[in-house]
Order: sequence, then C-alpha cells, then structure tokens
Amino acid sequence: MFHKEGFKIITGTFIICAAIVLLAEFYIPVYWLRLLLQISALILLILILQFFRNPKRLTNITDENIIAPVDGKVVVIEEVFEKEYFKDKRIQVSIFMSPVNVHVTRYPVSGMVKFSKYHPGKYLVAWHPKASEENERTTVVVNNPFYGDILYRQIAGALAKRIVNYAKENMPVIQGADAGFIKFGSRVDVFLPLDTEIKVKLHQKVKGGIDIIASKND
Repeated sequence: MFHKEGFKIITGTFIICAAIVLLAEFYIPVYWLRLLLQISALILLILILQFFRNPKRLTNITDENIIAPVDGKVVVIEEVFEKEYFKDKRIQVSIFMSPVNVHVTRYPVSGMVKFSKYHPGKYLVAWHPKASEENERTTVVVNNPFYGDILYRQIAGALAKRIVNYAKENMPVIQGADAGFIKFGSRVDVFLPLDTEIKVKLHQKVKGGIDIIASKND
C-alpha cells in the first residue's frame, strides 16, 4: 500500500525506468553497460516504492497516551522554550526520519486543531539544532481534553523539498490518523507539558501510530 502523495512520482518513475530498460535493451550493445543501466533503473524504482509505502497501523486510541507521529529515531528529549505558540517552557521530543523510514505523519493525540501554519525556510540537515526554527516547516496544535494543547512540527531536511499537512484549524482529528507527509528525509518535533512522563529514550527507534512517547496519569 502506497501513500497518495506518492502516486504521481511513482507513476513517473515507473515510466522513466521502463523506458531506460527498453532503450538499453535495443540501443546499448555492450552487455555489462546495458545490465548496469537496467539494474540501476530497477533499484531507483524500488527506492521510490519503499519511500512512499504506507503500512496500515492499528492505533490503540486513548487520551492518556501520546503516540509517535512518525517512524524514526528519537534524537532530542529536552526542556526548551517554545516561542512560536506557547511562549513558555515545554518538553521537546524530536524524531528523525531517514530516507528509508515510513514518512507518513500521524496525529499524536485526538482532539480539535487549534492552530496550523506553514513556514517557508531553509533546508539545513534535519538534526541541526536550528532546523526547528529556520527550516521549512509546519506547526500544528491539537487541543486534547486530557492534555490541553499539544504541538507537533513537521520539519524539512536537506533532502526534503515538500511538506504536506492535512491539519486545518477547527478540524476534529483522531489519534493515529493520517496527518500529512514529508518527502525525502525529515524530522518531527513534539512539544509536551512539563508534567508529562516521557516513555522513550534517546536513540530509541519508534513506529508512528503505535509506540507511546509520553503519558500522564491524571
């Protein structure tokens, strides 16, 4: 199953790769060169297919837990001053996605979208300390009845050239549902209340829509 954001790219890549294979077969007499081009085309198609894969995830929907919005590796867990929306201190949990990860963004909590804004910007590597403030990004705030406002931020990386965000203000959303997509390498930051109990560790790998990154008892 592939994400809808990849349909045009997958179709275009398939046509180009098929053309390379056929043209190489008829117009390149050197066997090893012909084979190299055909294998390279096949590898490119496989890479594009795996990048846009969209595996079905069965989310255990609950207000008590905050789930990972994306697949990847936890690269930041720290108390920071969030200055765009909250303008106070929050716990930031950042998940870095390599090009081989699933790049679907999922809602970390259920609730109502209170804020959704796109910011044009740079394309620093996603793990750069300033990427959260200077890169192309979208900021989304979901109001959850248990936690209050939860902010997540999609951040473009050095390879990511387009962020897709489905969240619209005043739209009800469901935990684990499709919230968007980031193309070709990126990161997502989640900003949580200070009394939230973090359930992940640095460098831990998580699955979006499944793994719990934080919780609160009351």
